[in-house]
Amino acid sequence: MSTLPDTLPDTLPDTQAGLVERYPRTPGPTLRVNFIASADGAVAVEGLSAGLQGPGDKEVFDTLRMVCDGLIVAAGTVRAERYDALRLTPGARAWRVTNGLPEFPLMVIVSGSLALDPAQLIFSDAPIRPIVLTHHAAPASPIAEVAEVIPVGDRAVDLAAGVRLLHERGATQLLCEGGPALLGSMIAADLVDELCLTVAPLLVGGRAGRISAGPPTPPRPMSLRHALTRDDMLFLRYGR
Repeated sequence: MSTLPDTLPDTLPDTQAGLVERYPRTPGPTLRVNFIASADGAVAVEGLSAGLQGPGDKEVFDTLRMVCDGLIVAAGTVRAERYDALRLTPGARAWRVTNGLPEFPLMVIVSGSLALDPAQLIFSDAPIRPIVLTHHAAPASPIAEVAEVIPVGDRAVDLAAGVRLLHERGATQLLCEGGPALLGSMIAADLVDELCLTVAPLLVGGRAGRISAGPPTPPRPMSLRHALTRDDMLFLRYGR
């Protein structure tokens, strides 16, 4: 009888408590990034991340949202992935209240152009008013009627200033879901403390991009916190 080698990764927990243990809130301010990619590095299938999803990915996705204070997403990702309101499940909201957190995390959108649709569910169905980080040269937009628009930076969004502002509001456990340009800018600004990367067992090929795209920056060493599996999906967590 053959046996599996001892070096195989552990299995992704299937309980809320087990997932929180693997993806905990941290003692100090943390900007955590969550992405999914194929085995050959593609960030999307036919332009969307949905084609990469598999067993366990949704549980990790939901857990990271549950434990964060604020979710940061680029406007392009909001439009492309058709984001709805950040409402969470009843179980996730109960966990937050039990652990002394507001029932809902902040929804934070980064947009230089403010080309956002006030009727999109992320705004029209929001349980709390979203925040839009922009810059002082951004055009006037009706999005100000459904969100708190905050300029940080003169002609481009100053992400470091935006993160500081969120910290001042008590949102120290931040989660970024992309997209690639936002992650690239965060890496360039040296803001990323953790990367949670799901690797899907797919070879996508084609012209799909990487999980980050931005200006050249010095490589930043990261340490592997865990490697977990469910079926053929791989869940990696890196930290500084």
